[in-house]
Amino acid sequence: MFDFRLKVFHTVAKRLNFTRAAEELFITQPAVTKHIHEIETFYRCKLFERNGTKIKLTAAGFTLLAHTEKLFNIYRDIEFDLAALNENVKGKLKLGASTTVAQYVLPPYLALFKQKFPDIHIELTDGNTEHIEHLLTENKIDFGIVEGQSKRQHIKYTPFIKDEIVLCTSNANKSLKKAVVTLNDLHKLPLIVREQGSGSLEVMIAALKKVNVKFSQLSIEMVLESSESMKSYLLHSDAFAFLSIHSIYKELKGNEMKIIDIKGLQVERYFYFITQQGDTHHLKELFLKFMSGNNFKL
Repeated sequence: MFDFRLKVFHTVAKRLNFTRAAEELFITQPAVTKHIHEIETFYRCKLFERNGTKIKLTAAGFTLLAHTEKLFNIYRDIEFDLAALNENVKGKLKLGASTTVAQYVLPPYLALFKQKFPDIHIELTDGNTEHIEHLLTENKIDFGIVEGQSKRQHIKYTPFIKDEIVLCTSNANKSLKKAVVTLNDLHKLPLIVREQGSGSLEVMIAALKKVNVKFSQLSIEMVLESSESMKSYLLHSDAFAFLSIHSIYKELKGNEMKIIDIKGLQVERYFYFITQQGDTHHLKELFLKFMSGNNFKL
């Protein structure tokens, strides 16, 4: 019973939101509050500071989070190591992932999963978020990982890992002398953008809308259908683009590209696991648990 309370605490601590934690755990928000109160009473310390609707961890909260991370990692290792010894752990998983996730995030996880479960065959299909959601609803994949903000009624969205979309350009681009621009400056920059249906484009448009910048008023130089083609274009031009920080690690490390900060704008998002509501499958659940248990280790 106490392990479940620690799970409630861990979920709230990661999401910093009681409502989202309740939805993820399939319990009510008052139940979440009750479990947190009982843990605080048991340990005689306050775990969260509350300021209106916002919460943050106290020093005790950070300490307990570190211990629960270790504890749940041990539980996951037990489960996976024993499952790996089970000769019945075999079969096929069809996974769909939006382009950024498939190219820059998933491969290390897939390699680790294959080492632990060599008899599970995985087929990966990539495409933009809209395409992956369509494949899921058509039962052509078992589950997916996407980056968009669309929320279809029959799909369950579970946060996986945080991402940031940044404005970047070639390091050789001398057309802009400053490392920080204003929202007004943004209107003048030649931009390369993703195609309609791209999760990255949806997130970017939504973030700009919040700061009263209309996408239609930007200077769009070209529309391209992948991060790789956008990066290649940037490296041979003086254009700019909004790209996932995950997609440009190599270019930043090699000093080929640079990030331009925008005053008053930060574009953050989550990558989401997507599954059909009510769908359960032991191989799918095994993979999702593995991913969730390893998503801050790489």
